[in-house]
Amino acid sequence: MDMPASGTPTPAAHQAADQAATAGFLNTDWNPRDLPDGTLTRNVALRTADRAATGGTLYVRGRSDTVVCIMHPREFMACHYLVPDIVEAGFAAWSQSPRSVGNDSRLEHETALFDVAAGLSFLRAQGFRRIVLLGNSGGGSLYGFYMQQSQLAPERRIARTPGGRPTNLASLDMPVVDGLVLVAPHPGQGMLLMGCIDPSVTNEDDALSVEPALDPFSPANGFAEPPGPSRYAPDFVERYRSAQKARVARLDERARALIAERLAARKRAKETGSVDDRRRGAHTPLMTVWRTDADLRCFDLTLDPSDRGYGTLWGRDPFASNYGAVGFARVCSPEAWLSTWSGLSSNAALYKTAPAIEQPLLLVEYTGDVSTFPSTAAALFDGFATRHKTHLRIRGDHHGRALIPEEEPGRYAAGRAVGDWLRDHFGG
Repeated sequence: MDMPASGTPTPAAHQAADQAATAGFLNTDWNPRDLPDGTLTRNVALRTADRAATGGTLYVRGRSDTVVCIMHPREFMACHYLVPDIVEAGFAAWSQSPRSVGNDSRLEHETALFDVAAGLSFLRAQGFRRIVLLGNSGGGSLYGFYMQQSQLAPERRIARTPGGRPTNLASLDMPVVDGLVLVAPHPGQGMLLMGCIDPSVTNEDDALSVEPALDPFSPANGFAEPPGPSRYAPDFVERYRSAQKARVARLDERARALIAERLAARKRAKETGSVDDRRRGAHTPLMTVWRTDADLRCFDLTLDPSDRGYGTLWGRDPFASNYGAVGFARVCSPEAWLSTWSGLSSNAALYKTAPAIEQPLLLVEYTGDVSTFPSTAAALFDGFATRHKTHLRIRGDHHGRALIPEEEPGRYAAGRAVGDWLRDHFGG
């Protein structure tokens, strides 16, 4: 269902600043709106069951027995743009920070579930009878994973992370929730990376190594400089996708080898007392994963067409974003790679968790998103088990910003839609 913009103009300076920004922390922007009058704000510090620090902010106006929670596994969400809409609709809002804000080098999603559980346990203790999770972008796969695991008998929960660590989820108090809202969700950080990793890398230790036959930025393969358009042949796309999966598999092998080497050194150190093995057993090497911003759909707009423009979440210059220092999964521990960034090994993938979710669902897709494309959003929606689900398509980019200066930002339409859906399913 498409929702047209209302035509409310955005100030030129604000719009220009929006378009200059790329990825990260763009969901924490209330301007030019503020919280509704009478909203009480409470900042809360929490300890998780594994004694890590987390916390959040509770926004309440009047009385409501329903709270809507917003969280991302690695981003700060205290000023998420939908908080004012949630409060205006008559519900409490809870925005939570993970233990690893702005740094996912050690992020394991199984551990992040402890952060979610700490927040939800706090909310239950505050007397909220119903809890709705709102997952924006990567928050969607985190919350989907939480919902799947929380609904299992403790002994059936995942016992070990993809990297082999005990999860201890069997002993974790995981409150069950009542509904799920997904806004600009991607399939999971690993599946997202599977679509945008550059498979032309021939040597993981050489960031500039290139296999010409797979180079996404070679004119011979169909690439055109911005504003493009690029045009990739179907056989190239097929070979490219297969090679992306193969590169992820190789990185998985490297991650598991690094973990095995460390564990073997620990075992030898216990047996022999070797100081050298103690060093090796204590050392956790970090993987540097170069060239992770090369999704062909971002340059060839005929592939899974939508309202999006040329470029990626990180900008319009693919050489800068793909070869530069900033990007998805650039530096991570082997365990973090397997748990979070591997599309083959991560448990936090919506296609794995959606079949377990039977609560009411709202999925808001932005039609100009450059991280989730129409076929992906449709497949995600179809995968949810619930019969009470709604899929809305709203003009906007991944962050709900306007696609052209003259139209209303999509996040405003999304805010109204979320408020209406909450009232329809959970009262005011």
